[in-house]
Amino acid sequence: MPEDIPRPVCVALVNDFEVVVKGLRDMLASFTERVLVVELDLGAEVEQSVDVALYDCFAAHPLHTDDLARLVAQSTVGAVAVYTWTTRDDLVDQALATGARGWLSKSLDATSVVSALERLAAGEQVVDHGDVAAGPGADPEQTVGDWPGRAAGLSPRQAEIVSLIAQGLSNNEICERTYLTLNTVKSYIREAYRTIGVTTRVQAVLWGVEHGLVPTPERRTELGPEPD
Repeated sequence: MPEDIPRPVCVALVNDFEVVVKGLRDMLASFTERVLVVELDLGAEVEQSVDVALYDCFAAHPLHTDDLARLVAQSTVGAVAVYTWTTRDDLVDQALATGARGWLSKSLDATSVVSALERLAAGEQVVDHGDVAAGPGADPEQTVGDWPGRAAGLSPRQAEIVSLIAQGLSNNEICERTYLTLNTVKSYIREAYRTIGVTTRVQAVLWGVEHGLVPTPERRTELGPEPD
């Protein structure tokens, strides 16, 4: 780790789902001397100075340039990185052109994420797609981090699709949000429905609401270590 970077690297995780935030914190729990994770909602300003703002894209468009530009412009943020399953080069280029310094895959293990955060804090540009084969449809038991619906057996992408359904998006809108084809979205929906035991969209919406797959707006939580 570069000697001119404060220990630990202070990271703001931008996401509306507390379970996602805690999942990242837990994933990095073995590196607390190197990384401090602070959770912030999309609508919140970063009040304390952080080395990196990690823009988590669970159930969100992988590239909202307005959100990225807002984060980049904040004087309290040293660098902004997108944290996503998406590997499209055109989106990476747009993010970097907007001022983001990094694009990190959710397939990266904890050690790789920590190293990337340190490099970002040191001023490097970091684009790491990780293991593309270990994509968002991977076995939940073999995937790092956490997400709403994981306990029920949903893969990251299945959970994301159910979350978008619970938020009222149509299949076509989900395609636009996730950059997936309509057939792929329908396949994920069928798999998710089987997993959670529903057969209709209304049932899926109710299940999503009851199981925390709808984001909580205007929630701000600073996450330190878990109490002993």
